[in-house]
Amino acid sequence: MQAEVISIGDELTSGQRLDTNSQWLSQRLGELGIAVRYHTTVADDLAANVAVFRQAVQRADVVVATGGLGPTADDLTREALAQMMGVELVLDQASLEHIRGLFARRTRPMPEQNVVQAMFPAGSRVIANPHGTAPGVDLEVPPPLGRPSRVFALPGVPAEMKEMWAETVAPRLVEWGAGGEVIRHRRIKCFGVGESDLEQMLPDLIRRGRTPSVGITVSDATITLRITACGPSDDACQAAMAPTISTICDCLGSLVFGEEDDELPDVVVRQLAARGATLATVEWGTAGLIADWLSEVPGSAHVYKAGLVVGDAAALVRLLDLSPATLMNDGIASEAAVQAMAQACRERACADFGLAVGPFPQLDPAAAAPERVHFALATAEAVFARSAPFAGHPAILKPRAAKQALDLLRLHLLPPIARC
Repeated sequence: MQAEVISIGDELTSGQRLDTNSQWLSQRLGELGIAVRYHTTVADDLAANVAVFRQAVQRADVVVATGGLGPTADDLTREALAQMMGVELVLDQASLEHIRGLFARRTRPMPEQNVVQAMFPAGSRVIANPHGTAPGVDLEVPPPLGRPSRVFALPGVPAEMKEMWAETVAPRLVEWGAGGEVIRHRRIKCFGVGESDLEQMLPDLIRRGRTPSVGITVSDATITLRITACGPSDDACQAAMAPTISTICDCLGSLVFGEEDDELPDVVVRQLAARGATLATVEWGTAGLIADWLSEVPGSAHVYKAGLVVGDAAALVRLLDLSPATLMNDGIASEAAVQAMAQACRERACADFGLAVGPFPQLDPAAAAPERVHFALATAEAVFARSAPFAGHPAILKPRAAKQALDLLRLHLLPPIARC
């Protein structure tokens, strides 16, 4: 089965509110083995709603809509469904009595306009809403209007929508034939190369039509490989994905740093905790971003001893008790200066590791060879340095540099033979 999720409301199309219902419904549909192929958002316009529903039932077996079931003039879902089917709206007396009862329990008279919430397209079924005045609509759409298709219209209030899904919609979909399979996903997190470079390292894994499928997305230089499998059970899906995950790990090696919700700070904190080691940081260009990330990780207080944010060479010299000559001989943005920062912050904090990010150079998009930003990691035995070109969209420069510094530490903390 294939599904489409429709979200209705001017507040969504205007960007005033974020649509989280579609995300939640897509996850629930996937649990029933129903692949969501389309997300549609439509404003409170009757002609647009009718057009959207007509298109949806032609291309999806299951259509789940949220919103537009209130009592006001801009709530058009019932009318749109009736027009699509070419039927009248009819009153459901039981729904009307339920709505009246809700108002009575709240010691309020029911406005006459709420009667419309008990109106349903002829031939449809009611989806009870135990705690709200907006019952849902369950409508079967036969050919040639639909594939055939099944339309479920639910209120936009998340709490009501979720309860109605669990109590009515999901069981009816199972009765209709869904639930024989499930769809499961695994996310593999990578860092250290670009998206196209990483794809070339994988042997045809991202080919369209492959089973299980592998998708690739990038956010702030972190690459996520999303593996998707369909099968009769969770265990079957996990077994189907296992060879692909193994291939990814073999091909990418230490570029893989985690799974699911893992981010680099989470991994670094776990590595430090496993060693019983501690960390101190000094940041110039990243302006405390690493410190902020680390402090948000549960348990980081046991391994993260101190973080210093600087933006002035004189202040850096005073705070870390550095020799001015150490910084000035090669320049404050040099590799040598950043190495001195890492070693000094480690010693001043009495930490096992010191991690430093140097100043950012001037961003010049037109430069043939961009300047580089330097990172350094100090241990009790040595200081390790790395640099990277300071180039790209300004919005990504700071988070990417913070991740490059954390990745320097992560790679150092890996065992000699690291497995995914």
